[in-house]
Amino acid sequence: METSKPQTQNTAGQLEAPASNGQPLIQMEAVRKVFYTDEVETHALAGIHLVIKKGEYIAIAGPSGCGKSTLLSIMGLLDTPTDGKYILNGEPVETLNLSDRARIRNREVGFIFQSFNLIGDLNVYENVELPLTYRGMPAAERKKRVLESLERVGMSHRTKHYPSQLSGGQQQRVAVARALGGSPSILLADEPTGNLDSKNGEAVMDLLHALHGEGATICMVTHDPRYARHADREVHLFDGRVVEESQANSEDII
Repeated sequence: METSKPQTQNTAGQLEAPASNGQPLIQMEAVRKVFYTDEVETHALAGIHLVIKKGEYIAIAGPSGCGKSTLLSIMGLLDTPTDGKYILNGEPVETLNLSDRARIRNREVGFIFQSFNLIGDLNVYENVELPLTYRGMPAAERKKRVLESLERVGMSHRTKHYPSQLSGGQQQRVAVARALGGSPSILLADEPTGNLDSKNGEAVMDLLHALHGEGATICMVTHDPRYARHADREVHLFDGRVVEESQANSEDII
């Protein structure tokens, strides 16, 4: 049986691409999510079957309300499925309690949000350091990882600045650095260009493309077909179901 080769870091602290061995990082079988109110059942996900392999770059696309963000929340252990199976990096996670989900989320997942989600009264360095502090990482290792992550996104010169002193594109770069700091197994990006103009949006997409080239596994939700074509594979949702999967064509990128 083939065994997966973990990603390693080179002397610059960058992830090196693992050998192409087809090992699954995310496996979902018949994942459903139903939201209940007193009078209404809303079926956000209606039986998702999905495999994401290590080193892949996946774009999840579809119309508003089709379940894209709900799917990403379950992938990132921010929410739990109503039923179905979810295996993350070899570990069944669909029935874990809150504390175990938080522990695995901190170790395995890096989030990049549309609204950046930076803490306004913390500076750039402190924002990137915070999840590493929650992990209990020693101070010297935290400092090393924070500075390496900021260097990789071109923001090492803004460590003492606060989010309000940064442009939208710069804030998103800091958010990417924060996601990278813990060396996650996968980066989950929810409309990462949604609050950016076209120039800054393309810059963020170029950054994600470069990180994928270093070996990062990326799953990105987007409504923009131009950005979806940056990925290796597009997964199209409609009414909570996967209705199409296709190989993205980088030659069509505008």
